[in-house]
Amino acid sequence: MEFRKMRRIKQQLSNDETIEIVKNAKTAILGVNGDDGYPYTVPINYVYADGKIYFHGAKVGHKVDAIRKDNKVTLSIIDKEDIVKEELTTYFRSVSIFGIAKILDTDEEIFHGTEVFGLKYNEDKEAVDKDIKSEWNALCCVEISIEHMTGKEAIELTKERY
Repeated sequence: MEFRKMRRIKQQLSNDETIEIVKNAKTAILGVNGDDGYPYTVPINYVYADGKIYFHGAKVGHKVDAIRKDNKVTLSIIDKEDIVKEELTTYFRSVSIFGIAKILDTDEEIFHGTEVFGLKYNEDKEAVDKDIKSEWNALCCVEISIEHMTGKEAIELTKERY
């Protein structure tokens, strides 16, 4: 598949800048093909590791059902959102990701995905591993292989740089 090029190319962030946003942000909006063809979006916490996105949740529910039905997903991350009232605009910085979701099924994959996720939010490995073990039976971990990713910022921020 060939993804569209960004229309306002001057506002496109470099790959390194985009990855920094993805690494540092805490929340993304996951978009899936939901029930009856309706898009379904939901905020998720995630981690970027090994060039992929990992998140976890329950083994049942709308999100997991949608991924099982259609593994194409999108993520949106807002890094900056400063409202500038006098200009009637927002100085923003954001990332859009398109990828393929895989519900992990081996113990090794699930443990790895949930451990790197947990360590993003709590650097105490012992506490993270203990939590994983206590939730193990109800745990579902998803890995997203990134197919296309772009970062974009408000033109005003671009102008400030140059």
